[in-house]
Amino acid sequence: MPPAVAKDPASCQTVRFADIGWADITSTTALALVILDALGYRPASTIASVPISFAGLKSRQIDVSLGYWWPVQEQALTPFLKAGSIDLIEPANLTGAKATFAVPAYVYQAGLRTFADIAKHHKELDGKIYGIEPGSSANAAIQKMISSNQFGLGSFKLVESSEAGMLVTVERAIRDKKWVLFLGWEPHPMNIQIDMKYLGGSDNVFGPNDGEARVYTLTSPGYQTRCPNVGKLLANLHFTVQLENQLMQSVMQRQKPADAARAYLKKNPQVLDAWLAGVKTFDGGEGLPAVRASLGL
Repeated sequence: MPPAVAKDPASCQTVRFADIGWADITSTTALALVILDALGYRPASTIASVPISFAGLKSRQIDVSLGYWWPVQEQALTPFLKAGSIDLIEPANLTGAKATFAVPAYVYQAGLRTFADIAKHHKELDGKIYGIEPGSSANAAIQKMISSNQFGLGSFKLVESSEAGMLVTVERAIRDKKWVLFLGWEPHPMNIQIDMKYLGGSDNVFGPNDGEARVYTLTSPGYQTRCPNVGKLLANLHFTVQLENQLMQSVMQRQKPADAARAYLKKNPQVLDAWLAGVKTFDGGEGLPAVRASLGL
């Protein structure tokens, strides 16, 4: 018998993902890595900030990012899309997401409920707004509000930090019953672990409907044409807020992302049916049974 013909060329066996360092993207990337490994590929992920991930996709040093948050990153990505130097897969891999300012519930109950209320409470907030990592589009939006004195925020200071560092600061403030204003988002275990409220009246700073967001998959230019089998899997990958909240909780409890992903798939094997529809192994075999066998299902 002739050897099986690979659906993808040999150059596609290594699949390079960008992990932008946010727990949700680390979690979904881990799912993709586990599945691709079971299909006979050699997937790998590299921690890269959002700007570096975009540059890597453009230069084809990175193949895939599952972490384009729209509209928070829209301004940064649009030039790449217009130039055809990054491809976007539609539809979104996640709908029902959210990213905007949040406060602990006791702060909300005390009267800080909208963006227009923030400036009134400069003293209680110590003049600080806690963002995420330097270079992020969300921080750029916050800094623009401060620089233009939008909502009277001109005298506030943006505190940049990693996601983990920001959350430690928020949790410490809550423990001490202090006021704190921070960038919150969903999916994220913070929505389960912290009694928090999102602010209204944002004037679309973080997108329509007070921060409603979608998350898309990006690839290097022409990747789905070059590597159609991996491209098919990427097009099939659609997540839910509930899935990501659960998986992220395991990852943030210091379980290795790959172990958390395998455990989730073993408990929820039904998700594989849609994700692997029409997807083959690297050597051309049927994808679904190969992944189920790899997971011991």
